[in-house]
Amino acid sequence: MRKLFIVAFALAAIAIAPKANAQTKMVGGAEMYPTKNIVENAVNSKDHTTLVAAVKAAGLVETLESAGPFTVFAPTNEAFDKLPAGTVDNLVKPENKATLTKILTYHVVAGRLSAADLWAQVKAGNGKAELKTVEGGTLTVMAKGSKLYLVDEKGGKAWITISDVFQSNGVIHVVNAVLMPN
Repeated sequence: MRKLFIVAFALAAIAIAPKANAQTKMVGGAEMYPTKNIVENAVNSKDHTTLVAAVKAAGLVETLESAGPFTVFAPTNEAFDKLPAGTVDNLVKPENKATLTKILTYHVVAGRLSAADLWAQVKAGNGKAELKTVEGGTLTVMAKGSKLYLVDEKGGKAWITISDVFQSNGVIHVVNAVLMPN
């Protein structure tokens, strides 16, 4: 009887133990761990150095380290490079902190929205879903084939290139363009 109990206990422990790297994804050459928060993971992505610098300049580190949960649509360095020359350098200046904060918080939605959640909202909305951003604006999610993309208030589009990068305080979806509020 004792052996049966020990075997049952061991099997139960294996069944409920988190699987190593079950939700760990590679982003920018670094593993993104679901046990770390958004900032702790983002600082390790070589594809998000511009975003991390902008978050620091806007004073949003503490917010994105908080409990959340948040859904972050994280533009890559290449996405920032698509902006007109000098835009990023200008935005990270202290006198432009309010504008930078507005742009960055436009990429954040309260709650943890997985790709499956976004697909469900798009389906329920007959092809599109509107998300209220932390900034107060609206992002529209749409689908084309097997891909989800976002449309900002100015008509700009960004594709979700890596979805469901789960964090302890939310989820990141990597996007290939910077989204702009009105």
